[in-house]
Amino acid sequence: MTRAEIVVDLAAIRNNVRRLRTLLGVPMMTVVKADGYGHGLLPSARAARAGGAEWLGVASLAEALALREGGDTGRVLCWLLVPSDDVVPAVRAGIETTAYTAADLARLADAATSTGLRPRVQLKIDTGLSRGGATAAQWPGLVAEARRLERAGLVKVTGIWSHLSTSEVPEDPANEAQERAFAEACAVAAEAGLHPEVRHLANSAGSLLRPSSRFDLVRVGLAAYGLDPMPGLAESPWPSLGLRPAMTVRAELALVKEIAAEESVSYGHTWTADRPTTLGLVPVGYADGILRAAGNRAEAWVAGARRPVRGAVCMDQLVVDLGGDLPGPGAEVVLWGSGLDGRPTAEDWARAAGTISYEVVTRVGGRMTRRYVDSDAEPDAA
Repeated sequence: MTRAEIVVDLAAIRNNVRRLRTLLGVPMMTVVKADGYGHGLLPSARAARAGGAEWLGVASLAEALALREGGDTGRVLCWLLVPSDDVVPAVRAGIETTAYTAADLARLADAATSTGLRPRVQLKIDTGLSRGGATAAQWPGLVAEARRLERAGLVKVTGIWSHLSTSEVPEDPANEAQERAFAEACAVAAEAGLHPEVRHLANSAGSLLRPSSRFDLVRVGLAAYGLDPMPGLAESPWPSLGLRPAMTVRAELALVKEIAAEESVSYGHTWTADRPTTLGLVPVGYADGILRAAGNRAEAWVAGARRPVRGAVCMDQLVVDLGGDLPGPGAEVVLWGSGLDGRPTAEDWARAAGTISYEVVTRVGGRMTRRYVDSDAEPDAA
């Protein structure tokens, strides 16, 4: 066994994407930004393609170019250009980029002139998230400029898109307002003469909860990795979908020791035993992306049971309460995984730390190794 590792089941990603693609009924963009949500950029991308994802989505040009360098030849959208980005390699690689402003379009037009290629670009409208994208006031000017450049043969507008702010809360009126604003923006673009291939608004939660928001394409991130994008939602469709978490984080116990009642644990002595017990030392900590806020709240799986984390999570280690059991050094510890047999999940750790599972899986790493398995080929591997 490895000291501490992240095990990623590629079959889970592949099957999750396939199931979602069938359920949603429209083409899918699987989002593989942030190193595939902590699961690994290239392996996750290949699994998503094998599951039927027509598109891949990333935030940065570096991520998009890494996909090309790794052999991916399909449709890829990048959505967060910064002024220092050189867009020429992206144009040469056939990567589709997102324009928020006329300045973004000008950079792409310059790249067309220098390369002799026609950049494929998508336009983003800010429908209420107030992050990237053109405002409603800026939108008519942006689409007019895009159409001018398109007529000149300097760009090809392939998509219009936006992003939902509260899709995991279906009753929030912002969802309806954003969907209406998006439809209006698409109408303005059509009046300007733009007829893009795809219009997309829905993320994981939106695609599952609001069929009307699916348009021509859905962008699925967290759900593709088997994690619930709408945790705690009453009457959620999630349990019936049959999706499976792809990531398991595991380690081996470094030490088992007995302590007496009234002895305290870890920095600051934030937990004190009220009875004699045994403790297990797990060799991972916040330097490995284990959330410090989970101290005294999260649980790990050791020797067939959930074991509470006791005391503060340290830089290199944490302590679990074995309740008098003595599994011995070297015993397997599962911090989070599939949730089978009552084992903790990334969502359990998110609740313990007062955050979201996105943060749990994208932060983990540090000195851990990452290992890939395929449970379809080897059922006992995951």
